[in-house]
Amino acid sequence: MAIKKKIIALGLAVSLVGAGLLTGCGSKDTQTAKEEPTEKYPKKAMEFIAPGGAGGGWDLTIRTTAKILKDTNLVSVPMPITNKSGGGGGINLAYMQTKKGSDSLISVYSPPLLLINLNGSTELSYKDTTPLARLITDYGVFVVPKDSKYTSISEVMEALKTDPKSVKIGGNSSAGSMDHIQFLMVAKAAGVENIKDIDYISFQDGTATAQILGGHVDLLSTGLGDVEQLLASGELKALAQTADKHVGQGVLAEIPTVKEQGIDVTFENWRGLFAAPEMPDHAVKYWRETLAKMVETKEWDEACKKNGWDKAYLDQEEFENFLGTANDQYKGILEEIGMAKK
Repeated sequence: MAIKKKIIALGLAVSLVGAGLLTGCGSKDTQTAKEEPTEKYPKKAMEFIAPGGAGGGWDLTIRTTAKILKDTNLVSVPMPITNKSGGGGGINLAYMQTKKGSDSLISVYSPPLLLINLNGSTELSYKDTTPLARLITDYGVFVVPKDSKYTSISEVMEALKTDPKSVKIGGNSSAGSMDHIQFLMVAKAAGVENIKDIDYISFQDGTATAQILGGHVDLLSTGLGDVEQLLASGELKALAQTADKHVGQGVLAEIPTVKEQGIDVTFENWRGLFAAPEMPDHAVKYWRETLAKMVETKEWDEACKKNGWDKAYLDQEEFENFLGTANDQYKGILEEIGMAKK
């Protein structure tokens, strides 16, 4: 009889435990499992894109970003870099439209993203991306071969005042885009008339430095970080840069400003990161938070000093407001020189 009662009690206990499992009552582990996310982000390799050729400003910026994110353990997944050059960034912008909603594509851009839309090169604009953050401000620089007859930007401007076609200007961006516009702004401020007649040759395949070294153009309009090694080696000499102060270290810090040579103008080449259009909210949140941490690292400080970049971080909302203001400014410049789309 006692044995029979024990069996009944054991069966009742098992039944109660079973009921608890079925209803979830008394199962703390099950509740915890439901509350924990099932997937982590990012869980696969990212697609980091430079819209220009290897060795250019976009390439340097996104490679530096990827390296620091990896070196500081802020991101653990691979971040291979792809170069998609052409159209002043337009080829890549069109490609980004095919990745709408992707959580794994990030590209770097700068003023040409706005300019190629304003000058009519593409109907797409920065509004066809997901802006994430502005990272840095770089500046333009005007360089010539080591044996050039020009020793200052003022001498170049005097030559252009006499004959606007006397100096061939080269750049990696398309006509009406950044390398072209930054030079025209300086020429206009210097008093050069008929700036539309200045010969500007675009090398969108990223070969502009090779072209000036080969003597195919007289002056190269580019970014400070793009030609640092060639300046250090003495193959090129810098006539002026477009900041309102001396920037960078070493050879970069020695370059005189345009203002120091009596030309009252500056030009900022900001650079920021943009994701595919309609990037999911969880991915946007992750990258905003991660990039905010990255720009506070000593590794980022060192990279900015080395490349002559000014730290100019803006989070997404501030960056979008900045882009709207910059878009209006560039539109005014293009209208003034007759290159704005009708």
